[in-house]
Amino acid sequence: MTDDWQQTIARALSSTSDADSLQATAGDAARSLGYDFFAYGIRMPLPLSRPQTLMINNYPPQWQQRYVEQSYLNVDPTVAHALHSTAPVQWSESLFAPARHLWEDAQGHGLHVGWAQAAVNAHGAVGMLTLARSGEAISDGELAANGLRMHWLVHAVHENAARVLAPQLPQLPQLTERECDVLRWTADGKTSSEIGDILGVSERTVNFHINNCMEKLGAANKTACTIKAAMLRLI
Repeated sequence: MTDDWQQTIARALSSTSDADSLQATAGDAARSLGYDFFAYGIRMPLPLSRPQTLMINNYPPQWQQRYVEQSYLNVDPTVAHALHSTAPVQWSESLFAPARHLWEDAQGHGLHVGWAQAAVNAHGAVGMLTLARSGEAISDGELAANGLRMHWLVHAVHENAARVLAPQLPQLPQLTERECDVLRWTADGKTSSEIGDILGVSERTVNFHINNCMEKLGAANKTACTIKAAMLRLI
């Protein structure tokens, strides 16, 4: 059953309409769970060559500036983890071993304890929520008491952040079941002729479906079309 805390946060998040209100609401939610700070970032699924990343946080201004100046986004182990896993991760020396300068710099700015988890929405956009503080370490008892709320908050912030921060995300095109079948087999490396044999249709029919998919997805060729469909979680 949904508790009062979750209902309150859900209503507040759904009423946000810009980055400032989203940041204020997420900050309140973080503090209610015992964390001084939060950070959220969302990476668009396309284009693959230069994916756009949007971020909001309530970290101290000096740390925000430092993070940008030092291009820490490119070496942050929590970001690398989020791009490959939706499992939660806690800050530790071992986690930040590949970027020790980042770890030491964060601690120097009063950021000692952190917990992060990623989520993926229906468009394939990856988001990560970090909860951080300067105080005591995260105990097993704390995770037992608040772990489910923290997991829920990740997804709640992600869904609303995609709406507020990335309104440019296009509406997903509607692919037919047969179009999805054709693209799945194309992704597996099958030729149009082979797909026709598998599906019991002509090669011309397969190409007809591929061309329809290319038009719907705005792709220049079937390779780009298949990749785009996969990145948008359509197949």
